[in-house]
This record gives sequence, structure tokens and C-alpha cells, in this order.
Amino acid sequence: MSDTVHIDLVNSFTGTCNIAMACRSEKQGTCQCNRDPVNSILFRMLNSDSTTKTNSQHDQHVCNSGRGCPCEGNRKVLLKTPEVICKKASEVLLKTVAFIRNVPSFYQLPREDQILLVCKCWAPLFVLGLAQERVHFEWKELNVPSLLKKILLNQSSNAGDITLRPDAGVPFRDVQKIQMSLCKLWSLDICTKEYAYLKGMVLFNPEIRGMKCFQYVQTLQLEAQQTLMEFTSMTHNRSQARFTWMLEALVILKAIDSKVITELFFRPISGEINLEDILLEILFTM
Repeated sequence: MSDTVHIDLVNSFTGTCNIAMACRSEKQGTCQCNRDPVNSILFRMLNSDSTTKTNSQHDQHVCNSGRGCPCEGNRKVLLKTPEVICKKASEVLLKTVAFIRNVPSFYQLPREDQILLVCKCWAPLFVLGLAQERVHFEWKELNVPSLLKKILLNQSSNAGDITLRPDAGVPFRDVQKIQMSLCKLWSLDICTKEYAYLKGMVLFNPEIRGMKCFQYVQTLQLEAQQTLMEFTSMTHNRSQARFTWMLEALVILKAIDSKVITELFFRPISGEINLEDILLEILFTM
């Protein structure tokens, strides 16, 4: 891939409403409200949850509600340092595209099958890339203040603030899936060849509906799987345990939603985009 394409892709990822609380005197022309809102009980109650929780603080949170507690499912999070992680994510995406382009068997498939494979498999391939590049990320919990709180605390809203969008953030449970996958892969200390075989198994997924060359894709996946099994057996004293652990990691990868990947790693700097269209354009027109 040329330097120009790399720069273009990285660059591509690159109403204020104030409510007045002061009450002014028509006679004196000065504010008659001398009370300090910071010291009020109401202020402290409303502002008690305004601090942002990060993943390092999550371990201290214990829910006493038992099974069925909705707090975890309703929590949404954002990247703690999007300007750093989003750049790394863009680089990983470029390497994911490069991997696909360097697989000759992929281009032997009909164009319709190629499109299906890219659209359905790019997300787990991307997470494998995050693992291979050792991309660590931290998250922060999204706290959107209520309208009452903003009125009483005289907070202004910025229309461009990502945290104020109704759909901002991603569910915490989805971020957990990504982190579980990364931790599982890192614990295995996977080498470059093993990552290549795993990516081949993910890319050639015969379970995708609508493919014309289903059997050929299945054959390609089996070949990648067999090669990985033989390689791990040869390098780890004929043990099949390592191969089984890798298959378990792939099961977690398949449960990751591509929309979550887009929202978490790319939307903070790129806004509304369709990553599938971008990937297909790079693969077939450049």
C-alpha cells in the first residue's frame, strides 16, 4: 500500500444552550442570590456521581442487587484517550487490509463472496490485529448529566460534545468481550505464524450465508486450521492443548459486534462512517 493511501486513510479518521440561574434586582441591578451553590446539600447530591469512573476503578464497584441487576447492562463507556487509541486502531485496520490483499486464495473467489467475507469477518480480524500489535486501551464510564442537574448546576451543553449524544458510548459488556479476547490471546503468547493461520481461519468462514463457493471457502478454512494444529503440535511437544485454547479464543472473537468496534475505535475521530464501504473501496479500487 502506498504512503499516499496510508496518509489519506489516517486523515479520514481524523447550539450552545445556557440556562441562567441568577436573579437580578431591577432596583439595584445586582445579583441578590448570595448563597454558594457548591455548599448546598442539593448540589452535593446531584454532583456526587459526576466523577468519571475508569476501568481501574471498576474492580471497586460491587453490585448488591443480585441476579437480574440492570446496572451492568445499562453502563456505557468511551475510550479514555481516543486521540491515541483511534490512531493505533487506524494503523491496525490498514494492516488488516494488507493481510487480506496478500492472500491469493481470497481473490480467486467470486467478487460477491469476497464482499460477504470482508463485511462479516473484518471485525474479528481487526481484534486479532489489536492483539498482535499489543494495543492496550483504557475506558471511562459515560456520565450524561440529567436535564434537572444541568439546570440546577448551571451547566452548559456543547452540541459537538460526543458524550452528549443520545447514542454515545458502547455497552460495557461489549467492551468486556473485546478485552477478554485480547487477554486470552496475549496469555497464549501467539507468534506471527500462528496469527496468520488464525486470521486465515477467521477470513474463510463457511458459516456465512449466501456464498456461491461455500465448499471452497470451507476447504480453505480447514487447510488453515490443519496447518495451525500441526504447527502448534510441532512447537509444543505434540500437545493439542494450545490449539484448543486458540479455538476457544476464536469463539469469543465471533461474538464481537462490528458496530461496537466502529463506535468505540473509529467514531470518536471520524464521526458517522461506514467502515465496510471503506474497506471494500481499498481492496477493490486501489
